[in-house]
Amino acid sequence: MRLWKGIHHMAALGADTLLDKLPFATAVITPGRRVLFLNRAMEALTGFSRDEALGLRCDCVLRCSVCLDDCPLAAAGNQDKPLSLEGDVINRDRRRLPVRLSLSAVPDDTGAPAFYLETLEERPGGIRPALEGGPMSFSRIIGRSPAMERLFETLPAVAQTDSSLLITGETGTGKDVLAEAIHQASPRSKGPFIKVNCGALPESLLESELFGHRKGAFTGAVKDKPGRIQLAEGGTLFLTEVGDLPLPLQVKLLSFLDDRVVYPLGGTSGVVTNVRLIAATHHDLEAAVAAGRFRQDLMFRLNVIRLHLPPLRDRGVDVRLLLDHFLNVCSAQLGKNVLGLDERALATLMGHPYPGNVRELRNIVEYACTMCRGEQITASDLPAYLKPQAPAPDEARAAEPEQPQHGAPQADYAELERGRMLKALLEAGGRKGKAAQALGLSRTTFWRKLKSHGIAGEEKP
Repeated sequence: MRLWKGIHHMAALGADTLLDKLPFATAVITPGRRVLFLNRAMEALTGFSRDEALGLRCDCVLRCSVCLDDCPLAAAGNQDKPLSLEGDVINRDRRRLPVRLSLSAVPDDTGAPAFYLETLEERPGGIRPALEGGPMSFSRIIGRSPAMERLFETLPAVAQTDSSLLITGETGTGKDVLAEAIHQASPRSKGPFIKVNCGALPESLLESELFGHRKGAFTGAVKDKPGRIQLAEGGTLFLTEVGDLPLPLQVKLLSFLDDRVVYPLGGTSGVVTNVRLIAATHHDLEAAVAAGRFRQDLMFRLNVIRLHLPPLRDRGVDVRLLLDHFLNVCSAQLGKNVLGLDERALATLMGHPYPGNVRELRNIVEYACTMCRGEQITASDLPAYLKPQAPAPDEARAAEPEQPQHGAPQADYAELERGRMLKALLEAGGRKGKAAQALGLSRTTFWRKLKSHGIAGEEKP
C-alpha cells in the first residue's frame, strides 16, 4: 500500500518528469528498500526498465558491491548530508561498472525518511603506462605489441573529442570493450553508454529502438517510447555492426548526424539531442560502398576518426599476456587456485591461430580453468579441437598441416580454418551450436564463417 501511495505522490508532484531530466542515473527507493522509480539514465545503466524494477528489492536491481557488506540506507537516514561511496555495479548485461554512489534521505513531515534518492555516476578510466617492460593498458584492454602501443598513444586524444568514431576489426578483437573504455575516459563518462546491435533486429523494430515512437504510431504502440539515441543524452551511443544497418535507416542516421535532431516514428516534431556516436564493424565498409550496400556519405560521416583493432594472430607477445591475464581472472571467478599451464598446454595455446581472436582465447581459458583439477592446466583440460591427436610423432608431423606464420598467405589460413570447422562439425554430429562452443566462437560468428566457406547447411535437431 505504501508503494502505491508513493507512486501517486510522485506523479502528483511531477517528480518522474523532473528526474528524467537529470543527467545522473537516479533511483527512488522506499524505506522498505523497494524500488519506487528509475529515471531514464538509471534504466540505461542497469538495463532494467522502471516497470520491471517497480516493487523489487533495490539490491536486486542496482546490484552494487557496497550493498553486499552493509546496506547504506540506514546510514544515509542518520546524516544531514548525502552519503557518498565508491563501488561496482553489475548491470543486466553482466558487465561490471565502477561507480560513485550518492544516497540522500528525503524526510516526511515527522522527520523520518519518506524515501531515498540514490544516484550512480560511472567512474572514468584511463591509460596505465607499462612498468619495467610490462604491458600498457587502457581500462580493461592490455597489450605490449607495437600495434597496441600505437593504439594506446592515440586513445587519450580520441577520448577527449566529440567527433564521430569508427572502430574496425575482426569479430572478437574487443571493439565493444574499446568503445566503452573510450566513453569512460571521456568528459561524457557521467552520462549513459547506450549500445545498439544493428544486426540483431529487423528493420521495423530497429527504427523504433533507435529513434523511438509516438503513441499510436503502429499497432501495439500504446504510449510514447524514447529511442536509444534519446536515452544516450549527454553520453555515448555505440552502434555495433553498423555495416548491417539497412539502407533506409542509413538515410535516417545520416540526417541525425547532420542536425542532431531525432524524429520518432509517428511524430511531427523533432527532439534535439547531445550525443556522441561511436560505430563499429567487422565489414570492409569501402567494399560495401562499392557493392551498393552502404552509403558513401554515411561512411564519411562515421569515419571522422578511425581506430583499427588488429587480430590476435598479429599481436605477437600479447597472446602470452592475455593468457596470464584471463587465467588470473577466470581462476578467481571460479574460486580455484590455478597457477599456470604445463609446457604441452602452453605450446598448444601459443601455436594456435585464434580465428575467434581475444574472445576465443578467453573462452578457451575459461573452459580450461573449469576442467582443471589441479594447480596447472594440462593439454587434457583444453577444448577438444585443440587437443593433440594420437598418431606416432613421425606420422603426426607428416600429417599435421603447417600452422600459419605471421604474414602467411590468407588462402592458406582460410583453408586451415575451413578444415577446423569441418572437423568440429563432424565431432559434434552436425550440431552447429555444439561445434561453435567447441571452437570458442559465438553461434552467430560460427554461422557467418560457415557461409563464407560455403559449408552452411541444415542443422540437425
